[in-house]
Amino acid sequence: MGLFDRKKPASTARRRVFMLGIDGTPYTFIQRMINEGRMPHLAKVVAGGTLLRMNSVHPTVSSVAWSSFMTGKNPAKHGIFGFVDREPASMKVFIPTSQAMKSPTLWEILSAAGKRVVVINVPVTYPPRPVNGILIADFLAPKLEKAVYPPALAGTLQSWGYRIDTDPWLGHESKDKLLADVNLVFDRRVEAMFRLMQGEEWDYFHCHIMETDRLFHFLWEEMETNDPVYAPRFFAFIQKLDELIGELARRLDEGTDLLIMSDHGFCTLEKEVYVNHWLAEEGWLKFAVPAPKSVADISEETIAYSMDPGRIFINLQGREREGRVPPAEYERWRERIIQGALALRDPDSGKPFFRAALRREEIYHGPLIQQAADIILVPYDGFDPKGSVNKGQLTYKGPALVGMHTYDDAALVVAGRRIAPARTPWVADVMPAILELMGAADPGDLDGLSLLD
Repeated sequence: MGLFDRKKPASTARRRVFMLGIDGTPYTFIQRMINEGRMPHLAKVVAGGTLLRMNSVHPTVSSVAWSSFMTGKNPAKHGIFGFVDREPASMKVFIPTSQAMKSPTLWEILSAAGKRVVVINVPVTYPPRPVNGILIADFLAPKLEKAVYPPALAGTLQSWGYRIDTDPWLGHESKDKLLADVNLVFDRRVEAMFRLMQGEEWDYFHCHIMETDRLFHFLWEEMETNDPVYAPRFFAFIQKLDELIGELARRLDEGTDLLIMSDHGFCTLEKEVYVNHWLAEEGWLKFAVPAPKSVADISEETIAYSMDPGRIFINLQGREREGRVPPAEYERWRERIIQGALALRDPDSGKPFFRAALRREEIYHGPLIQQAADIILVPYDGFDPKGSVNKGQLTYKGPALVGMHTYDDAALVVAGRRIAPARTPWVADVMPAILELMGAADPGDLDGLSLLD
């Protein structure tokens, strides 16, 4: 028995919420699919409710966006700043997990309020933290046995053939292999979702579809160019997603609010931009070894280095292991690098890479701001900044990865309710709205503002 398992399930008269996360699915794409008649079930839900366009987060990656959703806070309060990060004193590179999450999550707040939750596959939920109910962690889990709370449920999920995630490396081998795996993982996840919906008591249910993100990274360009082989198969998956939405709408009763949410948008990738190559060309980044593997290999001569996606750190004395830049020169170097980044152009097209280069204090506030990158690059759609250290070139576009994230095209669907926010919402605004729908107290110190206000 876990910490919250001893609580009695809430009354059957409660107000419930079902959240379907569809990772990376753009607002503009949803509009297009509805207008083209490809998602009739979603069209029906939207016609009786609301479809909102939302902003994501900087940097625009799922780990940061979903962390901001689940806590209702900005990264300087919850502590997740990227898919990868580093320990400045040692320069050890690591992947932040739920252990790095410094704020309580939506499902932990609901659990403490006596609500029973079922949470499936939301990014940055591994390792699973105790909840009043069930939590099945995300793609960071190395195996199913370590992904589930309570642990005894892992055997049941295995018997159902549940998969934690598709294998994205298949996309580098073959788009056909990736499509087959995406469909298989989606089918197994949906089957487990409906089994748990039917078999468990719950007040809040969250199922996260990561397969959309996997599909979009590897086939978005084929969809946009109407590739005769892959565009039909892309849309066939979208039809399956729409059928899932239709079945959810059919099964959920009037006492349950259905929300459908994406964390960012997508567009066709023009080029990856290797920021560390630019820094090295400027003489601002040097390595201590001839064949560096990560930023852990920087030398004491380094002024600045970058990590995915477009986060630049000053090699600051007293902070970084090989810190070179004195605190008195910090702002001078930050301004110089910002101006240099904004001046960068694609050598082939002459297009600028970055629409902005933001100081961390411009977008973050909270006790963990010192962990943030000193500069966060905001790319124009199509240019994806990368933190690779050994590419030997400024840009690249390969045949496999053809889609990238966008900031201002996240989406929220609220069934059965008309909502007209006075401002452009962002992903952290959804969490306090869910608390309000469920009659749970706002814990305070949230950055998100309820969309229902």
